[in-house]
Amino acid sequence: GYFEQRVVECLYSSKDLQGIELIDSYVFNQAEYIRFNSTVGKYVGYTEHGVKNAEAWNSDAAFLAQERGELERYCKQHAAIAY
Repeated sequence: GYFEQRVVECLYSSKDLQGIELIDSYVFNQAEYIRFNSTVGKYVGYTEHGVKNAEAWNSDAAFLAQERGELERYCKQHAAIAY
């Protein structure tokens, strides 16, 4: 069979809300093929398929803005729980 997984993580380096990083990873058969990193601000592909997806997703301004907003919407709202 096939294994598809999406992992969204908020990494907190300090109690200061400026030190939060959002990582949104897509994995197929235990190999990560694309990742959004809020520090980089865009998707990065790690396989041929991932690079093609990254190009398409990064060129869609609305889609990219929505992903960037997840840092504010999700990570910062849940920071108190993480601490």
